[in-house]
Amino acid sequence: QVQLVESGGGSVQAGGSLRLSCAASGSFGSRNALGWYRQAPGKQRELVALITRGGIINYADSVKGRFTISRDNAENMVYLQMNSLKPEDTAVYYCNLKDFTNYGMDYWGKGTLVTVSS
Repeated sequence: QVQLVESGGGSVQAGGSLRLSCAASGSFGSRNALGWYRQAPGKQRELVALITRGGIINYADSVKGRFTISRDNAENMVYLQMNSLKPEDTAVYYCNLKDFTNYGMDYWGKGTLVTVSS
């Protein structure tokens, strides 16, 4: 059983910063990627950023230059540093683990709300 627990969401004014954290626990393969997705009201869930265990990173164009993803392989943690936040960044942010050892199985956290006011 894989568990992903997010923390760090909250409310901030435009231009501010927040840092999200996600702790992964349970049994999963060593070939994996940890990442963040978000879902705004009335919209589909979208990729924000992901990072493989080997350090390969992918960002959504909308967050490049503002968000930074990082991970601690020893602690099975993933972080998302969000700077220069915009109202359009308002969404529920979900932690995701893709287990490539297990046919790319996806695991999800329960989500944490980020609200950016103008």
